[in-house]
Amino acid sequence: MPVEITWWGHATCTVEDSGTRVLTDPLFARRLAHLRRRRGAPPPTEASVADVALVSHLHADHLHVPSLARLAPGTRLLLPRGASRQVPGLRRLAHLRLTEVAPGDETHVGDLVIRTVTARHDGRRLPFGPHRSPALGFVIEGTARTYFAGDTGLFESMADEVGPIDVALLPVGGWGPYLGPGHLDAGRAAQALARLMPRSAVPVHYGTYWPIGLEAVRPHEFHAPGHEFARLATTHAPGVTVHRLGHGERVRPEVTR
Repeated sequence: MPVEITWWGHATCTVEDSGTRVLTDPLFARRLAHLRRRRGAPPPTEASVADVALVSHLHADHLHVPSLARLAPGTRLLLPRGASRQVPGLRRLAHLRLTEVAPGDETHVGDLVIRTVTARHDGRRLPFGPHRSPALGFVIEGTARTYFAGDTGLFESMADEVGPIDVALLPVGGWGPYLGPGHLDAGRAAQALARLMPRSAVPVHYGTYWPIGLEAVRPHEFHAPGHEFARLATTHAPGVTVHRLGHGERVRPEVTR
């Protein structure tokens, strides 16, 4: 069966490959602190069904304990090394199988190998967490090699560390009017695409959450990143097919192995 990717919003995706379901950065909330989900209904119950869930870093919009609590008993959960010390709420997730990982680690789940790779991002639990847990990306290797970048900035060794891939799930925006360092906007994501050169790409991490009361502040940063990334990709990486999904939509990217 070919790889199938569903985007549920923000950085939350389901990657189905080789009979195994992988869920990335589960976030099912209508509201998170000062953020409100402004586009797309919260993911349905089926979105919480996975064999393994990946958490890229400790920010609350990527490691959301109430969303993780919805995962079925026995679900494998891969977390940045040190997460359990930094996020006490993880202790409530006794029904999950927690494994802490760092760049260079490989984890076997079903017929998949999940490689943990570097991300360039401040991955600590904000606002007070010490910087002791790395931000991560993951390469899911099965029928396809699918790179989930998590949150990251552009860095020189990205292509070498990630390696050959077929599909890239790249962040292209954020949840507020301005992106700080350690992020990809549409332009930098297109540059990353040119370095990685997968066959296909899916833009994520945009157009879902926005701060309450700031709807009129730089609204193009909410609406435009997916379109802008697809436009820029035609210049920076014309051989890559960009699949710009709506919330809950899925795609089976072409893979040649």
